[in-house]
Amino acid sequence: MLLSFLLPSAVSGKENPSQGLKPWSENHWYWEYDGEPVLLVGGSDDDNLFQWPKDLLIVQLDRIASAGGNLIRNTMSDRKDKGFELYPFKEISKGHYDLDQWNDAYWDRFDTLLKETAKRSIIVQIEIWDRFDYTDSGGSNRWQIHPYNPKNNVNYTYATSGFAAEYPDHPGANKQPFFYTTPQQRNNGTVLKYQRKFVDKMLDISLQFDHVLYCMDNETKAQPEWGAYWAGIVKTRAQQDGKQVFVTEMWDDWNLKTERHRQTFDHPELYDFVDVSQNNHNSGRQHWDNFLYVKNYLSKRPRPINTTKTYGATGNKFGHTDQDAIERIWRHLLAGAASVRFHRPDSGLGINDKAVACIKAVRLVESEVGFWSLSPAMDRIHTQGDNHAFAAASGNRTLIVFITGQHEVELRGMRPLATRTFQWFDVDSGLEDSSYLYKGSMIKSIKPPRKGNWVAIIIDLE
Repeated sequence: MLLSFLLPSAVSGKENPSQGLKPWSENHWYWEYDGEPVLLVGGSDDDNLFQWPKDLLIVQLDRIASAGGNLIRNTMSDRKDKGFELYPFKEISKGHYDLDQWNDAYWDRFDTLLKETAKRSIIVQIEIWDRFDYTDSGGSNRWQIHPYNPKNNVNYTYATSGFAAEYPDHPGANKQPFFYTTPQQRNNGTVLKYQRKFVDKMLDISLQFDHVLYCMDNETKAQPEWGAYWAGIVKTRAQQDGKQVFVTEMWDDWNLKTERHRQTFDHPELYDFVDVSQNNHNSGRQHWDNFLYVKNYLSKRPRPINTTKTYGATGNKFGHTDQDAIERIWRHLLAGAASVRFHRPDSGLGINDKAVACIKAVRLVESEVGFWSLSPAMDRIHTQGDNHAFAAASGNRTLIVFITGQHEVELRGMRPLATRTFQWFDVDSGLEDSSYLYKGSMIKSIKPPRKGNWVAIIIDLE
């Protein structure tokens, strides 16, 4: 019942809308772009690259593309982290805004991002709302200077908007009325009017492009009515424009089995894919098993499972390491993720040299075996540690093993006599290390030639 009011049974617009990016018709766990299956892999040094001046943006996008990356995350965020970020509204005097007028420079930057990513076939996953923009938590003053704060605009007051002067709590406490404005919540038309105008303006630009995905929020704990409302708005507007779009919500819970995640899992009529980025706070076998729980839960109606934020960078506040990031990327790929991306520094590797090498290794492996042909196959290997290796297979002839160090991995279910190829890929250098051809011999175990992260591909030829 929650979602039924959102999408009208008939919406004016073109029939049979189509676009370049959509769930792959032959395997709904993955995406296709312009009719071809596509694995989304990326990394970037910021979450809102559209805010970057063009000269810096071009360098970043070229680095991503040259590594083989084809995915970025783009929050519509305007918080002043680097100093060059812009607000979407017109500043009519120092620190004072009119929400009925646009700051054209903000929207020009957004348009530039979409044009430049389209040139490079880099998919953009947009997050419309970011709860960290409207808070004073952690000593920030983001709410104090934001145009939506009544003291900073000419459009409403604290009394008419329902806003408070300060929001010192972590946004995970969900005390900010900004996220309660929709009709099935507090029906705050005063603020919702400007939120709607913002989303409509965003869609005026983004709906011109066919390489965009839409996520309603960044790691939210908002009421489900909030995200469902905006998902409905986006999809209805797209239908009116004769477009087809794909939307999701990103929940904050690290445990993918919680009730909150089911708000997307259980509503495929509205949410076309799922994003389980917060699984990347987990490690080892728990990380692997959590993802497979989701895949099993969705198995009756498969949808792409995206992971647009892969945490892990040595020294960051979460205690995760560079190694954690690389392991999480490969576990998710072998478990069946449709997209993986390194989170921005300092919580992730961004698009640093380690990320570039890892992405190159992904593309080398993909050139040998399409990830969409694989299924998890932990029963095909045995190691002495739970986090030493992870495996996926295509039928009984192709086996891929990711090994997290110089560990020996016992192989199971191998055909005793076969002609097979064996290849080593060095994840840390992004290079193929060696390849062999075996005839009529049994491979009982494998061990990487050196320390580091490795991928082995074993293919029976007959």
